[in-house]
Formats: sequence, C-alpha cells, structure tokens
Amino acid sequence: MLGPELQILIVTVLFLGLLTAGMAVPFAIAVPAVIYLLMQGGFTALSGLGLMSWGSMNTFALTAVPLFMFMADVLSVSGLSNRIYNGLAKLVAPLPGGLLQTNIAGCAIFASVSGSSIATAASIGGVALPQLTGRSYNRALAAGSLAAGGTLGILIPPSFPMIIYGTFTETSVPKLFIAGVIPGLIMTLLFMIYIGIHALIVPGVAPREQGARNVRELLRALADIAPFVVLIAGTLGGLYFGVVTTTEAAVIGCFLSILLGFMFGDLTLKKLIEAMHSTVNFTGNILFLIFAAYVFSYAISFAGIGEKLTEFIVGMKLTTLQFYLVLFCLFTVLGCLIESLGMIVITVPLLFPILGRYGIDPILFGVVLVIYIELGQISPPIGINLFVIQSIWDGKLSEVVYGTIPFHLIMFVVLAMVIFWPELALWLPAHMSGK
Repeated sequence: MLGPELQILIVTVLFLGLLTAGMAVPFAIAVPAVIYLLMQGGFTALSGLGLMSWGSMNTFALTAVPLFMFMADVLSVSGLSNRIYNGLAKLVAPLPGGLLQTNIAGCAIFASVSGSSIATAASIGGVALPQLTGRSYNRALAAGSLAAGGTLGILIPPSFPMIIYGTFTETSVPKLFIAGVIPGLIMTLLFMIYIGIHALIVPGVAPREQGARNVRELLRALADIAPFVVLIAGTLGGLYFGVVTTTEAAVIGCFLSILLGFMFGDLTLKKLIEAMHSTVNFTGNILFLIFAAYVFSYAISFAGIGEKLTEFIVGMKLTTLQFYLVLFCLFTVLGCLIESLGMIVITVPLLFPILGRYGIDPILFGVVLVIYIELGQISPPIGINLFVIQSIWDGKLSEVVYGTIPFHLIMFVVLAMVIFWPELALWLPAHMSGK
C-alpha cells in the first residue's frame, strides 16, 4: 500500500504529464481522479460514481450555459456585432485613441449579452481588426486592446465561469452576475483611460477619428446600439429586480437575440442552425469538463484531502492578504498550463472550504476568481484570447502578447481594488430585489 503523500505525488505527476502531452483537459482531470480513487479504496471506491454523476449534473442552473452560449452565437452569426461596433465608432471614436476606444466599449457591451470571452474577442475583433490595420493604428496596441477587452466577457454578466462556480459552491448565480457589474465597469473605464492617455502622449499610435457629424448620424448611431440595450435590459434587468431566475433570463435573451437578429441583423434559418451546431459543440465540451471536475471533487472528498489542505493552510497562519498572494501565485502557474474553466474546476473544490476560515465572502471570491482567470486568458503560453486574436489577423502572436502587457497591469489594479474594497463587488448584490 502506497503512502498518501506518494499517492498524491503520483497523481499530480500524472495530471501534469497528461496536460503536457496535450491530452484534452477533461480526460487529464478525470483519469488521475479515477486512479486516485482506485489507490484509496480499490474498485469499491468507484461505487459512488454513478450516484455522484446523476446528482451533480442534474442541476437546473447548468441549463443556463447552453442558453447563454446560443444567445452569443446568434448575435455572432447575425452580424449584430458589426452594427454595435459601427454605432459606437460614431460615439466614442472622437476620444483620444479613436477606434481603440471603440474596441473596449464594444467588448464591454457585447460582453453583457454573451457570457464568453472567446465569443466577445472573436466577434468584436473580426469587425475591428480590418479597420484598425487599414487606418495605421499601432498593431500591438490594437491587438492587445481586443484580447484584453474580450476578457470582459466573463466579468460583466452573464458569465460562464460564474455559472460553473455557483453550481460547484451552491452560491447564488444571479448575485454573482450582479457582483461583476461594478468591477467590470471599472476595468472598462480604466482600459479606456489608459488608451486615451497613451494616445495623447504618443499620438502616432492612433489617428484622430471624426464622430457623428450631425444629428441624423448621432441618431443612427444610437439606433445601432438600441438592440443591445433592449437585450441587456431584458436579461440583466430581470435578474437584478428578482423577477426571473438565471435560466429564465437566458431564455429571454435567446428569444430577444433571435428576434433582433431577424429584425436588425442578417439572421437566416441557415445561420440559426449554424448557431445551434456551434452551441451544441460548446455545450458538450463544457459539460464534459464539469463532469470530470465532479469526479475530481468526489475523489478528493473520498480521500479527505480538502480537510487536510484546510488544516495545512490554516496552520501556516497566513493573513487574508497573504492568502490572496498565494492564490495569485497558484493561478499564475495554472494559467500557463491550463485554460480558464479548467482552473475553476480544479481549484474551487479545494479552496472553497478554506474561505470561511479567512472570512472571505463566497460572492467576493467568485469575482476575484474571475479576475484571476481573466489574467490567465491573456497570459502566454495558454492564454486563449491571444490565439483568438492572432487567428483573425495577419500579425504575429508576439505582437498580441506585447500589446496586452499594459492591460495586465490594469487588471492587477482592479484586483487590488476589489480585495481592499469588497463593497465594489458586494454592494449591488446586497441591494438586489428578491434576494
């Protein structure tokens, strides 16, 4: 019989080895978990997997994942992202930084109806990059602003990581959504302020753009944004006032996105079916990842690792700030090895039981966790947003990475603000109706 320390070492090495070898993340999580169960209790330890599988996946909150993804896919295929970008260009492009400001504002608005950083970066980036490269904008800053702006897709609600975090921890998903609003808006504002200051100091990075020239163009620009305002109000408004659940808000969002796609976009039946196919592929991947994570969670619970880890960390007598610094180091390393949702499903089962010892609110931790994940999405070598932007333009990956560096620093500032002033995340959830 192998000792517990040796068992954990073997499983950890196996997990890292499978990741390094390029195995899909769900398999890289599930295989070591099953092997660990066999080490702990033989085949009898596997007897609870069936009940665990049904109990964990039969969760109503998870139905929001494919619905929000379908809403984002409909918006992407219907061309409404073109409409919002062109409308915002008339309103915010006259600011220092020109269309770079439109990148951030467009990502923020698209984020509020998509829930996905990949969808946000790809949709806005696909519209913006041809215009940016054709107008002599600084290439690194143009690509970096889109990669960083895309991360707003998981902080500004709706957010897939928040749905998964809420499912794992039985934390209110509507409250998690609303908790991300103020930090998301602060991050958006700081991104835009940085671009403006950079453009004033180094005018060559962004040519000056002309905004709406008359009232007619101004009204046209507002009309281009109006469908998204309706969509945001229909989904997030109902959540904030306690009128609908997360899943009901997602259903409303799907209905409105289809309606607006036919009315204001170029949505067709063929494109609608294309969006369905994309949603099914995405949902299959995500739910399989969640299932693998539950197997992992069951394994560590069976072995009592959570309690042992809690005792170990509490025994270190860390302050709350030191605990956050340890998490920062942990997620920095994980961000170089694994994609964002993988980080959630691996770490949350281990870390969540510890939060109470440090007096950390689960909703606050959800927001902090998402910001950590945002940093991972633009950090090489795994940062998914870097590859999304690089795949839709003719530049080098190194240019995208270089362009995101200032936005990394801004994210650190927002992270520090949320940690030192928790009310930035907790004030709105505390004032929600129907709480």
